[in-house]
Amino acid sequence: MRSIEEFRNFFLKGYLDYRPNLVVDCAIFGYDCEHLLVLLVKDKIVTKWCLPGGYIRKEENLEQAAARVTNERTGIDNLFLKQFKTFGDVGRNCNKGSWDESKLEELAGIKVDGDNWLNGETASVGFYAVTDILNAQPSIDFLSSECRWFPVNEVPLLGFDHDDMLKEALRAMRMHLYHYPIGKALLQQKFTLKDIKQLYETLSGKKLNPTNFPVKLQSLGLLTKLSEKKSIGGHRSPTYYKFDNEAYEKALNEGLVLV
Repeated sequence: MRSIEEFRNFFLKGYLDYRPNLVVDCAIFGYDCEHLLVLLVKDKIVTKWCLPGGYIRKEENLEQAAARVTNERTGIDNLFLKQFKTFGDVGRNCNKGSWDESKLEELAGIKVDGDNWLNGETASVGFYAVTDILNAQPSIDFLSSECRWFPVNEVPLLGFDHDDMLKEALRAMRMHLYHYPIGKALLQQKFTLKDIKQLYETLSGKKLNPTNFPVKLQSLGLLTKLSEKKSIGGHRSPTYYKFDNEAYEKALNEGLVLV
């Protein structure tokens, strides 16, 4: 939503374009060579940081809605997306100190009464995505005031049940890490074996064998060795690698076992 008109129309007549009581929420993960990061949004009405999300348009399926949300917040199309869990506990979207109705009335002159389409229990379908933070451009809209990266171990208390969502998203991503080569979205086009080992250690939270892990990646045909080396002064220069696009896409579609 980019204007007060769109904002008001969503609250008053959004039921014409969106499915009531069903939303997607997205844990968007990034990597800065040292830390695993997650993208959070601060809303003008919701008083706590939250995962990016939104209602599902009537012409969208779940994946299309999640892709739209991640694109709106990062500016990047076709991120790696995986659905990980649906959240539908009774009372999950009640106030809990996360929602300030007076701000809504102050911002747009709207009061959500008992007949409004936004009332009632809402179920959320959780997705996680991974993206390159160098090319991502965290973006706000009319309703949000901030959108920025947080290290996953420095995340503030989140609104609603989003702490549980983030915990489940991390758990799912770390399980999928060994079955889908999601590292391509988080690394530069060329990288060293040390770079990719450090990435997987950061994402998994575990130490990996410095020899076995890179050898496994190469044996699966995922990596192509380049003739170029990384210049690191007087030390032995490591060789650059890149992902083999054909093998990578096949692994994304069919899955694999990295350990």
